[in-house]
Amino acid sequence: MKTKQFKLAAAGIGAGAAIAMGALGAAFAGTPGAGILSDGAEITLGETTTSSVAPTELATTFVSPEVTAERPDGFAPSG
Repeated sequence: MKTKQFKLAAAGIGAGAAIAMGALGAAFAGTPGAGILSDGAEITLGETTTSSVAPTELATTFVSPEVTAERPDGFAPSG
């Protein structure tokens, strides 16, 4: 008898949860298309924006690290 009561209570709780989800979904749905970015003012560049051309040549063209390790015996230099 206890399992039938438990199943009935669980079914009631599940049905209540489904009804609550439907009600909350309908309440928070709002109008379709709400929140689209085009609803607000047009985005423009501010007065402090500056435009410049990227340099054609990099400031550092070639960098080589200092060699601090010694080559082990049996390894010839490559190249």
